[in-house]
Amino acid sequence: MKLFRKIGSLFFLFFSFDSFCQSVEKVEMADVLRKDGKIYTVVFGLVAILSVMIILLIRVDKKISRLEKELKK
Repeated sequence: MKLFRKIGSLFFLFFSFDSFCQSVEKVEMADVLRKDGKIYTVVFGLVAILSVMIILLIRVDKKISRLEKELKK
């Protein structure tokens, strides 16, 4: 079991090191979106999608809890 942990740790160490080696370039698309004011549309879309997903997860959790209570009876 310790061998798997060591191998996993080395894998994640090399994987994270690779992400640090990437060059930092300026993202032109983000600058254009900010300049045109469209970045707010993108942010609003992401917030809307995430909020709908959270609401759906809460509803499913409530339904599952209700079904578990019914099964216990």
